[in-house]
Amino acid sequence: MATLTLESLRKEFDGGQIVAVDDLSLEVADGEFVTVVGPSGCGKSTTLRMVAGLERPTAGRISIGDEDVTDVHARDRDVAMVFQNYALYPHKTVEQNMAFGLRMSTDLSKDERRRRVRETAEMMDIEELLDQQPAELSGGQKQRVALGRAIVREPDVFLFDEPLSNLDAKLRTTMRTEIQRLQNELDITAVYVTHDQEEAMTMGDRIVILNDGELQQSGAPKSVYRNPRNRFVGGFVGSPSMNFLAVGVFTDAGRTTLVDEAGTFEYDVTDQRLLDALQGHDEVTVGIRPESVTVVDAGTSGAIPATVEVVEPVGADNYLHLDIGDDFIARVDAAVEPEPGEEVLVDVPSSAIHLFDAETGESLLETRQREPIEA
Repeated sequence: MATLTLESLRKEFDGGQIVAVDDLSLEVADGEFVTVVGPSGCGKSTTLRMVAGLERPTAGRISIGDEDVTDVHARDRDVAMVFQNYALYPHKTVEQNMAFGLRMSTDLSKDERRRRVRETAEMMDIEELLDQQPAELSGGQKQRVALGRAIVREPDVFLFDEPLSNLDAKLRTTMRTEIQRLQNELDITAVYVTHDQEEAMTMGDRIVILNDGELQQSGAPKSVYRNPRNRFVGGFVGSPSMNFLAVGVFTDAGRTTLVDEAGTFEYDVTDQRLLDALQGHDEVTVGIRPESVTVVDAGTSGAIPATVEVVEPVGADNYLHLDIGDDFIARVDAAVEPEPGEEVLVDVPSSAIHLFDAETGESLLETRQREPIEA
């Protein structure tokens, strides 16, 4: 395996009219499994195709280990790619599909190729399928063959381009676990592209979030979830999405209060961390994750009154749509079952409050934490 390094990578289409990837720098450590996530058109698949050599960067550099591969042809890069649509040769058997890359890119003997294929097929639990053709296989079996075809090459870098999106929900979960098992077993250097933020959060050692071709944030999944650097990341990571409220900052007689324009949200700020971040701001955007909102009893200090508009049961939880701001959601235990139209009191701990700049969307809390400490 090897380290993968992207330096100031840029990709333009239509003579520069479309910028798919803009100044992307990223390093994937040897043996690290990185998931890249973002909305459709954010540049994640284009980035993967540049690493694979299927697209040529407009600017920037790609290195695998100590080798600059920016201008190296795809067939000469030591990478293996697993595609969304499996990309199996329909007229070849499973064994022939898995051996094809070895035959084209190595000088291994036929017997050695056959040995490697059978060892990998056993690892993937598809050894009984070696004589079958793709048309005879289920979706899950095809994906296992595609994974096996990549693994058998023993490349420096594995690339996954939304490999599970064509599978049903149950099989997707099974294959997700299988890929994680293989990662732990093989210690592979891998970049896994997906549009599913839950998939990205659960699979990667590190998550990379793109939007409009630009890197928004990179870090351990839990860290990114807890400390989003901007409003986009806060809203993209997590399900249901983070609630956002445009509020004014009012200070009177030493008391600082956040109030939205409609007057449906009023929050007294006592946490010094929040007070420091609010300095110099008359308006901010408050972010609150639905799971941080709790329904409390009357008399609870600082509780916010709200009317329940819709109740969505989702198994172990209920989603309460409240008349706070624009479609404010509280994710509560299934035992909490208010009726639509019922008035409730909700509470949000100060540690669960996120503050974003009203204009730029940058986190006011994370910006302060990233500022260098002066001696």
